[in-house]
Amino acid sequence: MVQAVIVLAGEPARNFSLKDQNDKTFDLYEQEGKRVLLSFHPLAWTEFCAAQMKSLEEKREVLAKNNCIPVGISVDSIPCKKAWAKSLGITQTPLLCDFWPHGAVAEKYGLFRDANGFSERANVIIDEKQRVVFVKVYPVHSVPDIGEIVAFLGK
Repeated sequence: MVQAVIVLAGEPARNFSLKDQNDKTFDLYEQEGKRVLLSFHPLAWTEFCAAQMKSLEEKREVLAKNNCIPVGISVDSIPCKKAWAKSLGITQTPLLCDFWPHGAVAEKYGLFRDANGFSERANVIIDEKQRVVFVKVYPVHSVPDIGEIVAFLGK
């Protein structure tokens, strides 16, 4: 399979609907009027992914003050994400399950690592008008700097 082209700033957001760890549906286009941080991470139950998702939860209020809803996205299933969120103490941040079709949203954004079966570690910000305004892919064995996102949103 050929790697899809990574979504670029300035492009329209690509809509999707995914269930979160509480079996609640999150539809991107229903968030119009708000900014959305799509924080892609490879897999639950890993050190770097845990730190990445905890940073979203910890900065949730700051992000909300900037009219931004943060969501985590990985290929893990709902029961997996539910147990993981509980273990991390994540109660407010939706952890979306790009489980089936496997990695379809990550693929739609050009962030699916076909050879690994999971997504890149990446942050994508969608603006209030459903346009991509920020895209950054990070090394898999790293934790994205949430301060970078807060600074970008504050511009």
